[in-house]
Amino acid sequence: MLGILALLLMQLPQNPSPMTESTREHGRLKNHPVSGVHHTLSVGTLLIPSGRLVVRPLAIHFHGESSYVEAGIHRWRETAAVISVLASGGSETYSAAIGSGEKFRQLLSEAEQKCKCAFKPVYLTSFSAGYGAVREILRDPLSVKRVDGVVLADSLHAGYETGDKPGPIIPTDLDSILDFARLAVKGTKRMLVAHSEVFPGTYASSTETADYLLTKLGLKRKPVLRWGVFGMQQLSEVRSGSFQILGYAGNSAPDHIDHFHAIFDLLKRL
Repeated sequence: MLGILALLLMQLPQNPSPMTESTREHGRLKNHPVSGVHHTLSVGTLLIPSGRLVVRPLAIHFHGESSYVEAGIHRWRETAAVISVLASGGSETYSAAIGSGEKFRQLLSEAEQKCKCAFKPVYLTSFSAGYGAVREILRDPLSVKRVDGVVLADSLHAGYETGDKPGPIIPTDLDSILDFARLAVKGTKRMLVAHSEVFPGTYASSTETADYLLTKLGLKRKPVLRWGVFGMQQLSEVRSGSFQILGYAGNSAPDHIDHFHAIFDLLKRL
């Protein structure tokens, strides 16, 4: 069900893929409830795990069923709070949900009031269409100061200058992501981009956008062959400063959904 939903929530309809996949394991997170207190915020739902802390780590995740997000983040850090945001629409819906950097900072303030704590570090994570919110947040310099790291899990797309036909990527669709990547290369921020080999056809794939970042940053991929979490197969990687790009095998729907369930593992790498 989650796989079908993820495909429906892309901003533009993609060309139907004839590819199927039955070789890799495609393990999934266990949907175990996490002990703590839930609060409905102006955007998304906040989970504060049990225990009183003056300062807590915070992950804000865009696009994915909250119970799975909470279970995954809990495996990353048991003390971490998490804001889970699931919008009904594509990347522009996520951009609209945040609206502006000021709205993001208000969301953080609202969450800290509910928690009665400060959040540090603050990480943004997204899957699939959720990158729209991350891109909007990173366009605001004051918001960038609050964000310590970003994880994009098969979750970076852009439009083509040629419309719905493959061609050059629209630069403004990736400008804030590229700026943050430069900060990560310098080591002042942390950023991890993971991608599959899924090719939508009507907008730039996560592989194409990763290649765009590498070209602009003057970096090159290193071929690797290793197992990842839940049976994922890593084929390439790039590391420079605190910036990483990890390329994984697979061009089918299950390969795409793997990235959602791997969020906690990717956060550990960050």
